[in-house]
Amino acid sequence: PTAICQDLTVQLDASGAGSITASQVNNGSFDNCVITTLALDKMNFTCADVGANTVTMTVTDINGNTGTCTSTVTVQDNVAPIAICQDLTVQLDASGAGSITAAQVNNGSSDNCSIDTMTLDQTDFTCADIGTKTVTLTVTDVNGNTSTCTSTITVEDNVAPIALCQNLTVQLDATGAGSITAAQVDNGSSDNCSIDTMTLDQTDFTCADVGANTVTMTVTDANGNVSTCTSTITVQDNINPTAICQ
Repeated sequence: PTAICQDLTVQLDASGAGSITASQVNNGSFDNCVITTLALDKMNFTCADVGANTVTMTVTDINGNTGTCTSTVTVQDNVAPIAICQDLTVQLDASGAGSITAAQVNNGSSDNCSIDTMTLDQTDFTCADIGTKTVTLTVTDVNGNTSTCTSTITVEDNVAPIALCQNLTVQLDATGAGSITAAQVDNGSSDNCSIDTMTLDQTDFTCADVGANTVTMTVTDANGNVSTCTSTITVQDNINPTAICQ
Protein backbone atom coordinates (compact mmCIF):
# COMPACT_ATOMS: atom_id res chain seq x y z
CA PRO A 1 0.00 0.00 0.00
CA THR A 2 0.99 3.64 -0.36
CA ALA A 3 0.86 5.10 3.16
CA ILE A 4 0.18 8.83 3.34
CA CYS A 5 0.25 10.60 6.74
CA GLN A 6 -0.70 14.05 7.94
CA ASP A 7 0.51 15.93 11.00
CA LEU A 8 -1.82 16.43 13.97
CA THR A 9 -2.15 18.61 17.06
CA VAL A 10 -3.51 16.99 20.21
CA GLN A 11 -4.87 18.96 23.18
CA LEU A 12 -4.50 17.29 26.56
CA ASP A 13 -7.70 17.24 28.61
CA ALA A 14 -8.32 18.14 32.25
CA SER A 15 -6.85 14.80 33.33
CA GLY A 16 -3.65 15.38 31.34
CA ALA A 17 -4.48 12.82 28.65
CA GLY A 18 -5.00 12.93 24.90
CA SER A 19 -5.33 10.37 22.13
CA ILE A 20 -5.46 10.00 18.34
CA THR A 21 -6.68 7.38 15.88
CA ALA A 22 -5.10 6.06 12.73
CA SER A 23 -7.95 7.50 10.66
CA GLN A 24 -6.99 10.98 11.91
CA VAL A 25 -3.39 10.49 10.82
CA ASN A 26 -4.34 8.89 7.50
CA ASN A 27 -4.23 11.36 4.63
CA GLY A 28 -5.51 9.28 1.72
CA SER A 29 -3.45 6.09 1.87
CA PHE A 30 -4.35 3.66 -0.94
CA ASP A 31 -3.69 0.20 -2.32
CA ASN A 32 -4.14 -1.54 -5.67
CA CYS A 33 -6.45 -3.99 -3.96
CA VAL A 34 -7.99 -3.28 -0.58
CA ILE A 35 -6.57 -1.81 2.67
CA THR A 36 -7.57 -3.86 5.68
CA THR A 37 -5.90 -2.10 8.64
CA LEU A 38 -4.36 1.19 9.70
CA ALA A 39 -2.26 0.99 12.86
CA LEU A 40 -0.24 3.51 14.89
CA ASP A 41 2.76 2.80 17.08
CA LYS A 42 1.51 5.38 19.57
CA MET A 43 -2.03 6.55 20.15
CA ASN A 44 -2.12 7.86 23.74
CA PHE A 45 -0.29 10.90 25.09
CA THR A 46 0.32 12.45 28.51
CA CYS A 47 1.96 15.54 29.97
CA ALA A 48 5.32 13.85 29.41
CA ASP A 49 4.69 14.08 25.65
CA VAL A 50 4.05 17.82 25.41
CA GLY A 51 5.80 19.03 22.28
CA ALA A 52 6.52 17.25 18.98
CA ASN A 53 6.22 13.45 18.76
CA THR A 54 6.97 11.25 15.74
CA VAL A 55 4.30 8.61 15.20
CA THR A 56 4.48 5.82 12.62
CA MET A 57 1.39 4.57 10.80
CA THR A 58 1.44 1.10 9.27
CA VAL A 59 -0.99 0.39 6.41
CA THR A 60 -1.74 -3.29 5.65
CA ASP A 61 -3.64 -4.49 2.60
CA ILE A 62 -5.84 -7.56 2.20
CA ASN A 63 -2.90 -9.61 1.02
CA GLY A 64 -0.58 -8.78 3.92
CA ASN A 65 1.51 -6.16 2.18
CA THR A 66 2.43 -3.16 4.34
CA GLY A 67 3.49 0.42 3.90
CA THR A 68 4.46 3.02 6.52
CA CYS A 69 4.64 6.77 6.94
CA THR A 70 5.34 9.11 9.83
CA SER A 71 3.37 11.96 11.31
CA THR A 72 4.47 14.72 13.67
CA VAL A 73 1.96 14.79 16.48
CA THR A 74 2.20 18.03 18.46
CA VAL A 75 0.89 17.59 22.00
CA GLN A 76 -0.31 20.77 23.69
CA ASP A 77 -1.49 21.55 27.20
CA ASN A 78 -3.78 24.56 27.13
CA VAL A 79 -5.65 23.72 30.30
CA ALA A 80 -5.16 26.41 32.94
CA PRO A 81 -4.46 25.40 36.54
CA ILE A 82 -7.24 25.52 39.12
CA ALA A 83 -6.20 28.26 41.57
CA ILE A 84 -7.70 27.97 45.06
CA CYS A 85 -6.97 30.55 47.79
CA GLN A 86 -7.64 30.78 51.50
CA ASP A 87 -7.86 33.86 53.73
CA LEU A 88 -5.11 34.59 56.26
CA THR A 89 -4.49 36.72 59.35
CA VAL A 90 -1.04 38.30 59.71
CA GLN A 91 0.31 39.57 63.03
CA LEU A 92 2.80 42.42 62.81
CA ASP A 93 5.96 41.87 64.86
CA ALA A 94 7.83 44.20 67.21
CA SER A 95 9.30 46.03 64.23
CA GLY A 96 5.87 46.60 62.67
CA ALA A 97 6.39 44.09 59.87
CA GLY A 98 4.66 40.90 58.75
CA SER A 99 4.87 38.64 55.72
CA ILE A 100 3.15 35.71 54.02
CA THR A 101 4.11 33.15 51.39
CA ALA A 102 2.22 31.82 48.39
CA ALA A 103 2.20 28.38 50.05
CA GLN A 104 0.24 29.82 52.98
CA VAL A 105 -2.37 31.37 50.69
CA ASN A 106 -2.63 28.28 48.50
CA ASN A 107 -5.56 26.05 49.44
CA GLY A 108 -5.08 23.07 47.17
CA SER A 109 -4.50 24.56 43.72
CA SER A 110 -4.04 21.88 41.05
CA ASP A 111 -3.23 21.32 37.38
CA ASN A 112 -3.77 18.56 34.83
CA CYS A 113 0.01 18.32 34.41
CA SER A 114 1.92 20.02 37.22
CA ILE A 115 2.25 23.45 38.82
CA ASP A 116 5.51 25.29 38.19
CA THR A 117 5.19 28.46 40.27
CA MET A 118 2.83 30.23 42.67
CA THR A 119 3.36 33.94 43.26
CA LEU A 120 1.63 36.73 45.23
CA ASP A 121 1.26 40.36 44.23
CA GLN A 122 1.99 41.35 47.86
CA THR A 123 3.91 39.39 50.48
CA ASP A 124 5.08 42.05 52.97
CA PHE A 125 2.90 44.18 55.24
CA THR A 126 3.48 47.15 57.55
CA CYS A 127 1.48 49.29 59.95
CA ALA A 128 0.05 51.09 56.92
CA ASP A 129 -1.69 47.85 55.90
CA ILE A 130 -3.59 47.23 59.14
CA GLY A 131 -7.09 46.02 58.31
CA THR A 132 -8.01 43.89 55.29
CA LYS A 133 -6.02 43.65 52.08
CA THR A 134 -6.91 41.75 48.91
CA VAL A 135 -3.98 39.71 47.61
CA THR A 136 -3.87 37.89 44.27
CA LEU A 137 -2.27 34.45 43.91
CA THR A 138 -1.05 33.59 40.40
CA VAL A 139 -0.62 29.88 39.66
CA THR A 140 1.45 28.94 36.58
CA ASP A 141 1.78 25.39 35.28
CA VAL A 142 4.81 23.83 33.58
CA ASN A 143 3.40 24.70 30.17
CA GLY A 144 2.85 28.39 30.86
CA ASN A 145 -0.89 28.36 31.55
CA THR A 146 -1.94 30.62 34.42
CA SER A 147 -4.89 31.12 36.75
CA THR A 148 -5.49 33.49 39.64
CA CYS A 149 -7.53 33.69 42.81
CA THR A 150 -7.79 36.27 45.57
CA SER A 151 -7.34 36.05 49.33
CA THR A 152 -8.37 38.49 52.06
CA ILE A 153 -5.39 39.14 54.30
CA THR A 154 -6.26 40.60 57.70
CA VAL A 155 -3.30 42.51 59.12
CA GLU A 156 -3.34 42.96 62.89
CA ASP A 157 -1.13 44.76 65.39
CA ASN A 158 -1.38 43.15 68.83
CA VAL A 159 2.00 44.34 70.08
CA ALA A 160 1.66 46.59 73.13
CA PRO A 161 3.66 49.82 73.33
CA ILE A 162 6.80 50.01 75.48
CA ALA A 163 5.95 52.47 78.26
CA LEU A 164 8.97 54.18 79.87
CA CYS A 165 8.56 56.61 82.78
CA GLN A 166 10.92 58.94 84.59
CA ASN A 167 10.64 60.44 88.08
CA LEU A 168 9.87 64.13 88.54
CA THR A 169 10.02 66.80 91.22
CA VAL A 170 7.18 69.34 91.33
CA GLN A 171 7.40 72.68 93.12
CA LEU A 172 4.15 74.03 94.47
CA ASP A 173 3.51 77.63 93.50
CA ALA A 174 2.35 80.56 95.56
CA THR A 175 -1.19 79.22 95.49
CA GLY A 176 -0.10 75.79 96.75
CA ALA A 177 -0.65 74.11 93.38
CA GLY A 178 1.55 72.25 90.91
CA SER A 179 0.98 70.14 87.82
CA ILE A 180 2.73 67.80 85.37
CA THR A 181 2.07 66.46 81.88
CA ALA A 182 2.45 63.00 80.40
CA ALA A 183 5.16 64.36 78.10
CA GLN A 184 7.23 65.28 81.17
CA VAL A 185 6.85 61.82 82.67
CA ASP A 186 7.53 60.05 79.38
CA ASN A 187 11.10 58.78 79.08
CA GLY A 188 11.12 57.54 75.48
CA SER A 189 8.06 55.31 75.24
CA SER A 190 7.75 53.62 71.83
CA ASP A 191 5.54 51.38 69.72
CA ASN A 192 6.03 49.14 66.68
CA CYS A 193 3.47 51.27 64.83
CA SER A 194 2.70 54.59 66.50
CA ILE A 195 1.61 55.93 69.88
CA ASP A 196 -1.83 57.51 69.96
CA THR A 197 -2.15 58.84 73.52
CA MET A 198 -0.23 59.08 76.80
CA THR A 199 -2.28 59.84 79.93
CA LEU A 200 -1.59 60.15 83.66
CA ASP A 201 -3.87 59.08 86.48
CA GLN A 202 -2.88 62.29 88.37
CA THR A 203 -1.64 65.53 86.91
CA ASP A 204 -2.44 68.11 89.62
CA PHE A 205 -0.96 68.34 93.11
CA THR A 206 -1.63 70.40 96.26
CA CYS A 207 -0.14 70.84 99.70
CA ALA A 208 -1.82 67.55 100.65
CA ASP A 209 0.52 65.77 98.20
CA VAL A 210 3.82 67.09 99.57
CA GLY A 211 6.26 64.19 99.52
CA ALA A 212 6.46 61.15 97.20
CA ASN A 213 3.48 60.25 94.99
CA THR A 214 3.19 57.26 92.66
CA VAL A 215 1.67 58.23 89.31
CA THR A 216 0.74 55.77 86.55
CA MET A 217 1.18 56.66 82.88
CA THR A 218 -0.94 54.77 80.34
CA VAL A 219 0.43 54.57 76.79
CA THR A 220 -2.06 53.58 74.04
CA ASP A 221 -1.00 52.91 70.47
CA ALA A 222 -2.91 53.64 67.28
CA ASN A 223 -4.40 50.14 67.30
CA GLY A 224 -5.70 50.14 70.89
CA ASN A 225 -2.87 48.22 72.56
CA VAL A 226 -2.03 49.53 76.04
CA SER A 227 0.96 49.53 78.39
CA THR A 228 1.62 51.31 81.68
CA CYS A 229 4.55 52.43 83.81
CA THR A 230 4.85 54.27 87.12
CA SER A 231 6.72 57.39 88.12
CA THR A 232 7.55 58.79 91.55
CA ILE A 233 6.47 62.42 91.67
CA THR A 234 8.08 64.30 94.54
CA VAL A 235 6.02 67.32 95.52
CA GLN A 236 7.88 70.11 97.32
CA ASP A 237 6.78 73.33 98.95
CA ASN A 238 9.67 75.78 98.97
CA ILE A 239 7.55 78.93 99.24
CA ASN A 240 8.17 80.88 102.46
CA PRO A 241 5.16 82.04 104.42
CA THR A 242 4.14 85.70 104.14
CA ALA A 243 4.58 87.16 107.63
CA ILE A 244 2.16 90.00 108.37
CA CYS A 245 2.47 91.93 111.64
CA GLN A 246 0.24 94.52 113.22
